[in-house]
Amino acid sequence: MNLFTYVLSCRWPSLLKYYSHTESVSWLEEYKARHNAGLEAQRIVASFSKRFFSEHVPCDGFSDIETLGCPSHFFEDELMCILNMEGRKGLTWKYYAKKILYFLRQQNILKNLKEYLQRPTDRQSFLEGAVLIDQYCNPLSDICLKGVQAQVDDITDKVRKVLRTKNPRHPSLASKAGEVLVSEVELQRQVLDAMNCVLYEQLKYKGNELDYYNSLNSYIHQVLIRRTGIPISLSVLYLTIARQLGVRLEPVNFPSHFLLRWCQGKEGSTDIFDYTYIDAFGKGKQLTVKECEYLIGHHVTEEFYGVVTSKEVLQRMVGNLLNLGKRESTDQSYQLLRDSLDLYLAMYPDNVQHLMLQARLYFHLGIWPEKVLDILQHIQALDPSQHGAVGYLVQHTLEHIERRKEEVGPEVKHRSDEKHKEVCFSIGLIMKHKRYGYNCVIYGWDPACMMGHEWIRNMNVHSLPHGPHQPFYNVLVEDGSCRYAAQENLEYNSEPREIPHPDIGRYFSEFTGIHYLANTELEIRYPEDLELTRATVQKIYSSGKE
Repeated sequence: MNLFTYVLSCRWPSLLKYYSHTESVSWLEEYKARHNAGLEAQRIVASFSKRFFSEHVPCDGFSDIETLGCPSHFFEDELMCILNMEGRKGLTWKYYAKKILYFLRQQNILKNLKEYLQRPTDRQSFLEGAVLIDQYCNPLSDICLKGVQAQVDDITDKVRKVLRTKNPRHPSLASKAGEVLVSEVELQRQVLDAMNCVLYEQLKYKGNELDYYNSLNSYIHQVLIRRTGIPISLSVLYLTIARQLGVRLEPVNFPSHFLLRWCQGKEGSTDIFDYTYIDAFGKGKQLTVKECEYLIGHHVTEEFYGVVTSKEVLQRMVGNLLNLGKRESTDQSYQLLRDSLDLYLAMYPDNVQHLMLQARLYFHLGIWPEKVLDILQHIQALDPSQHGAVGYLVQHTLEHIERRKEEVGPEVKHRSDEKHKEVCFSIGLIMKHKRYGYNCVIYGWDPACMMGHEWIRNMNVHSLPHGPHQPFYNVLVEDGSCRYAAQENLEYNSEPREIPHPDIGRYFSEFTGIHYLANTELEIRYPEDLELTRATVQKIYSSGKE
């Protein structure tokens, strides 16, 4: 082992996979490149808090990253080093490193998805498509096709062992994955029986009836870990194993319940009665046409029994995630909805309905107004009949852009101001809500309620003893939400602990074990809170925890 390889293995072990033992490499140059990439990554991460504290990172905020002058894998590796820093420090760096890494990986995955969609249909693996969707929605997880395929291969080997006990001369035993197509129906039945034995009896795979609308059911790597899923994700797994064993099952876009079909008649038959239908969600149960209708409770026309392409399978998988994204009320960033819209529009870039949904979503979140205008222009070109909705959004988006231009520097709130004398709590304190019991951390405050009349009425603020004429606090809650709480409803938390909120690093640089330290940008806005927080903590938690 040479010196650079030793350094790699000690300091940057994740980079070893980019080098082979046989290639000739200038290790000194590689070391310099990695070192420079690290400095560049640190510079960009450090700049993000100052540039984007007051707003969501804009769509052009990553422009300097897209034109990196260093190898992207070196840059990503430094971001991972930041994310893996031990302890409770560097929270702001970790927050923006995560955002940058999220963006970089998603851009790369989208590129791979578009390349996948351009291939001939017979080269579009259903498993690979499912992995691409999984990767895009979970870009920070360690998910790769090779790893998922290895797990599927392991299940396939278990099926072969069961098959060998039933028929030692079965043709599927003598072939590598997918090399031999088993033509006899009885031999195919033996494969499917062995699959059902392994998947549902030995490994205990099952449809997730109790938590059907959990997004984890749609991610193939989670299906393999948790051994549960929804009809379409379990069908992709089932179909992949069957094809590796020489049984050509086909996907069926059945309404409300995705199925597979198995030909019992002449290959390529158009007669729906020449097929047996397989419910991977229902432990591989084999169904007739009539039983398929019983499954969903109503009659359907023959077209719903037809085979669908890999792109149509992905469309349905993404459609499921879209619906889940619309349902998730606790995720105030609508990340799942945004990710699934990206995926859908990568497949169908001219779909007016989903383009409009994307424009409305960004408008609602108050982010990326320039991109909203681009989307609306595209919609108008595709469908002029949308001019009413487009015109409304264009007008209000332009007003948003103008308001942003008129914004001055950050508002600074001094404790010494007479109007702030009733504010009792300070930035960074861990609090508990008296009525709802949730734990939270304060990241902002107002001397009185600054919300509109409608919000005050809906939240029944006037029923409070001090009504809206008392300090209100912006708090990050442990369930991932952001709330606006009245002073009389908050109390010091007797057992302060970290608040697992995705935006914690946007406002705080460190958790001391008892309270949070505001980062530079938040401290600028509340310059006298840090000392007050320290004094409060010293007074309340005098047991010497800090």
